[in-house]
Amino acid sequence: VQLQASGGGLVQAGESLRLSCAASGSILKFNMGWYRQAPGKQRELAATITRGGNTNYADSVRGRFTISRDNAKRRVYLQMNSLKPEDTAVYRCNADWGSYHYWGQGTQVTVSS
Repeated sequence: VQLQASGGGLVQAGESLRLSCAASGSILKFNMGWYRQAPGKQRELAATITRGGNTNYADSVRGRFTISRDNAKRRVYLQMNSLKPEDTAVYRCNADWGSYHYWGQGTQVTVSS
């Protein structure tokens, strides 16, 4: 499956963005996630959602970010509220199914103070 992320941009602290990840095929069997990588830092988990709809968040984004999925539209979303400068990173979506791992290209999120 191919993944295409979109929705990034430049915003001010406190504002919101909604990222979207479009899949080329069905995502029903996949656990999906959003990961991010800031300059000079390792990639880290932002949020995941299982195929059953269970969600998990990094402590740094819990309460501000919401991950959701629309299997019919083959999309996964990341609603990001109350953005902080430390949320600045390239965000990538991921699809996992057993030993299969797929990554989309990144979308840049920049939060100015």
